[in-house]
Amino acid sequence: MPSIRISRRQALIGSTAFAASLAMPALSRAQSRPLVTHGVQSGDVAHDGAVIWARADREARMLVEWSTRDSFAGAMQVQALDVGTPTDFTGKLLLEGLPSDQDIFYRVTMQDASDLNGLSEPVSGHFRTAPMGLRDISFVWSGDTAGQGWGIDEARGGMVTYRTMHGHRPDFMIHSGDTVYADGPLAAEVDLKDGTKWKNVLVEAKAKVAETLDEFRGQYLYNMMDAHVRAFNAEVPVLYQWDDHEVTNNWYPNEVLASDDRYKVKSAAQLAARSARAFHEMYPIRSSLSEPYRVYRKVGYGPLLDIFFIDMRTYRGDNTANDEAEPTAFLGAAQKAWLKRELAASRAVWKVIAADMPIGMVVKDGDAAFENGANGDGPVRGREFDVAEILSFIKHANVQNTVWLTADVHYTAAHHYSPDRARFQDFEPFWEFVSGPLHAGTFGPNGYDNTFGPEVRFARHPEDGQSNLPPSDGLQFFGKVDISAATQAMTVRLMDAADTELWSVELAPAVA
Repeated sequence: MPSIRISRRQALIGSTAFAASLAMPALSRAQSRPLVTHGVQSGDVAHDGAVIWARADREARMLVEWSTRDSFAGAMQVQALDVGTPTDFTGKLLLEGLPSDQDIFYRVTMQDASDLNGLSEPVSGHFRTAPMGLRDISFVWSGDTAGQGWGIDEARGGMVTYRTMHGHRPDFMIHSGDTVYADGPLAAEVDLKDGTKWKNVLVEAKAKVAETLDEFRGQYLYNMMDAHVRAFNAEVPVLYQWDDHEVTNNWYPNEVLASDDRYKVKSAAQLAARSARAFHEMYPIRSSLSEPYRVYRKVGYGPLLDIFFIDMRTYRGDNTANDEAEPTAFLGAAQKAWLKRELAASRAVWKVIAADMPIGMVVKDGDAAFENGANGDGPVRGREFDVAEILSFIKHANVQNTVWLTADVHYTAAHHYSPDRARFQDFEPFWEFVSGPLHAGTFGPNGYDNTFGPEVRFARHPEDGQSNLPPSDGLQFFGKVDISAATQAMTVRLMDAADTELWSVELAPAVA
């Protein structure tokens, strides 16, 4: 596929508009034109459409036009969308009726709601629609952005992993969760071991844990202040899911934050409701009428690939020792039924299950409780029943070529699962690939649980028990997936921020 780039002029327009937005307090409304404040985004791309996102600095009409040419010759304009305070001036529009497997160039202009002659500078973006026929597919995935005190340090280049991923010109990105760290306030400076200082760009929203709707909104907008993030978003559709730090570390719906003095709002459910609203306002996700803030969904990308985004957070029960002899709430009945139904109906060669946490790695919540499904070792217990149910269904429904992608643990690894090594054996072998963080502290390694028989084929993490290493140490990771139209093979590469290929494997599809 030819390389498609937004022109330097278009990129400068976006950068100029963003820089102007930072200077807004010095200007009166009468003196200023509207601004597109945080760039543009596309997401949940399909063969005939995609969701477009932008934000204004005031009440405005969001004007979107698109073309198959970067000159915008013959551009089509869609119905305007009014944006204002109910959504923090953000807007999402679904472009429909687009040609499949086609480069789409779009631009967003904001029209002042109180002065229809007041127009912002247009900000341009690009994506490619999914194919209906065979063609090569390339995408990246990772998670964990702006965590553990590591925000935007402009002197160190900002969030450079986004720049590295951008250089691959992927068809899209999967963001595997921890898209923000709403529970991680930033300090102005952090002392590093080499005697230098990490210097964070600071905004009010990052000065404390997020509790109000506006504070959660500010968490998402902070990451879009980074030039690499905005450039990436303008050219690469991002498919988002969430995990815990969008709300607070290791949260579950029934949790009460009684002992955390940072929070005046003690109900995790109340915090989650506010965060979910901000999450869906700030990202280009297709909305569900049956459950407006639902994260789990399928994104189809032609005959070679279907992606099933699952939510391992919203429907869970309490974090416990996870040793219950009976199934405990984890994925939820509705989500499990949906996943089985969609997996069985899929005719794509490859079925990627995008999970926000790994299956067989042990992730603890304190000394006695567990955060994900794994509980150390042994037979199926607690939350593991949901995982076993899905794996067993995949086997007996003859759903072939499933691959699990995830992040969460802040290092990168390749895991092969097999019943030959497992306590639970009613499943077919499969791969799980872990990659992250994008821009956060690096940790690891984690322990493993033998219930589903994971084998570590590769891992890269800090040595000698080090933890929370800064992004400047270079241990920031993403994964890259290429699917060949000619052979239908999937190649998975684990990469670092310097664009070094650390490990790879080519997977041949099973023959039905």
